[in-house]
Amino acid sequence: MNFDIIVVGGGHAGCEASHAAAKMGFNVALISANKKNIADMPCNPSIGGTAKGIVVREIDALGGLMGKVADKSLIQIKMLNNAKGPAVRSLRAQADKITYPKEMLKELESINNLTIIEAMVEDLIVDGKNIKGVKLANGEVINCKALILTTGTYLKSKILVGDTSKEEGPHGEKRSNHLSDSLRDLGFEIQRLKTGTPQRLDKSSIDFSVLKEENGDDCYWTFSFDNGPFYDKDKQEKCFIVYTNEETHRIIRENLTKSAMYGGYAEGIGPRYCPSIEDKVVRFADKERHQLFLEPESLYYDDIYLQGFSTSMPEDVQERMVHSLKGLENAKILKYAYAIEYDAINPLQLTPSLETKVINNLFTAGQINGTSGYEEAAGQGLIAGINAGLKLQGKDPLILKRNESYIGVLIDDLVTKGTKEPYRLLTSRAEYRLLLRHDNADLRLREYGFNCGLISEEQYQKLNNKIKSIEEVESYLKNNRVTFKTLPEDYLAKLNITLTNGVSIFEFMKRPEVTLEDLLKYNIIDFKNISDEVWEQVIFDIKYEGYIKKEQEEADKLIKMEGKQIPDDIDYDKVKNLASEARQKLKLVKPLTLAQASRISGVNPVDISVLAIYLKKEYNKND
Repeated sequence: MNFDIIVVGGGHAGCEASHAAAKMGFNVALISANKKNIADMPCNPSIGGTAKGIVVREIDALGGLMGKVADKSLIQIKMLNNAKGPAVRSLRAQADKITYPKEMLKELESINNLTIIEAMVEDLIVDGKNIKGVKLANGEVINCKALILTTGTYLKSKILVGDTSKEEGPHGEKRSNHLSDSLRDLGFEIQRLKTGTPQRLDKSSIDFSVLKEENGDDCYWTFSFDNGPFYDKDKQEKCFIVYTNEETHRIIRENLTKSAMYGGYAEGIGPRYCPSIEDKVVRFADKERHQLFLEPESLYYDDIYLQGFSTSMPEDVQERMVHSLKGLENAKILKYAYAIEYDAINPLQLTPSLETKVINNLFTAGQINGTSGYEEAAGQGLIAGINAGLKLQGKDPLILKRNESYIGVLIDDLVTKGTKEPYRLLTSRAEYRLLLRHDNADLRLREYGFNCGLISEEQYQKLNNKIKSIEEVESYLKNNRVTFKTLPEDYLAKLNITLTNGVSIFEFMKRPEVTLEDLLKYNIIDFKNISDEVWEQVIFDIKYEGYIKKEQEEADKLIKMEGKQIPDDIDYDKVKNLASEARQKLKLVKPLTLAQASRISGVNPVDISVLAIYLKKEYNKND
């Protein structure tokens, strides 16, 4: 069989990669060991979260699937950090573990030029430094022009519970035994990583009456810019909060050597920002308790996910740990927690397009690149699918900048800094997070999706109409004034302010006490048919204008540096006065621009100045 593009792995990265490449018009094969596991959620069936929810909006803005499918399958949704500034707000939804993969598979099967093949890939077929196809476990060869590896946690995966281990993937699935060896033979650096998942409990065995409810928001939200809500906000599933206690911590401390990690049975490195409960107890010994959440997995069965209680303790210790928690004294454990180890590549061997530096037309995305999380995987998969298609079209790759998207931050961190542990996106990783908000992902990225062929004319026109409405409203507010005489007396009394000179309504609205609701109520402004999302943009533009302007100025400096390309043929040994560590790191990473070089660990500002002078002297003599 022959395909333009093959995608190996049907997880969240694989779904987005195969969808993007097929939507761009290529003949695509998605190879998954088990069709039933496509878009599976082996850990928490949630979509979004801090920073991650913005990634889902970005995926939708570019024309991806995750947001649309999440909207159709959510059973609870809320805006995190809603009481804080817009830079840190992001959606998080509890998705139905049955409905989500079902809806995703339906989307994939609706694409005519996408073929789903159930098989295990054992080896890559390479000619020189060019990918040519894959070899399946049954010996069959499938040819391609470009290949995207999205293997998740299945490369030599091992399940760890206490001192026992099983050579299998999540849900006891068959693991990939030979593919990571093939990658190593081709010149890839393989590292061993670890993640984990907590217990699933029988809902009927939990005493919810003593626990605090955690409900969804009482307003409607969607991840997608194109969907209306598919749920009833008054019929969302309830989650609950529970806390560890001193007894929980005592049990953990007394049994630390029995855990796979602390007992020396684990080889892989776990995620710093999503640690196991025993790691939390050890690292944060001063904390009297840790917050956990009880979250429903599906409407179709009664398993409750105990978020925050991931562990690799033996089953008997897990029983005592769970039963030490308030409300869970008699809880029945349906599935025990476990840790899972797997192979991944060193992401420093990737270019910013997610094509590998080792093999031409070979792309990788998701946990094989050292990340954790469904959203990080999906974002990478989408970019890998787009760039595989652009490469075959002979076009420049889509490389999102750090000031344009969280996906850009994620990929830049991976390919510039690398990672030795499962990488997780956080708002603190983004220097320009006020520019990278939940609400403006379509303004930032939808044009890219349109240019790549993933966004329709209708969707693009909707974006242009939104931009036009924002401009019209802001123009009106800037060109119309309010004075002491024009404002109603009762409104002035409410505000308790004096307005000696007239100001534009735009400036007037910068006052923290001035709200849109009051301006409409007192007929100070009169707009009809302006959508909530347009008003949201206008309000943020007004209230945070100074901060946004400052961040944009900093971002413009970054863009200027991004424009200073580093030639492929540069010989860093000829650049005099570079520090030895900087020279070594520059050779390893091979940055494309001065800006990327400046973000490499071990490359200091002095090294960048030296490099900039060298480039101007040797390559840009006429500048």
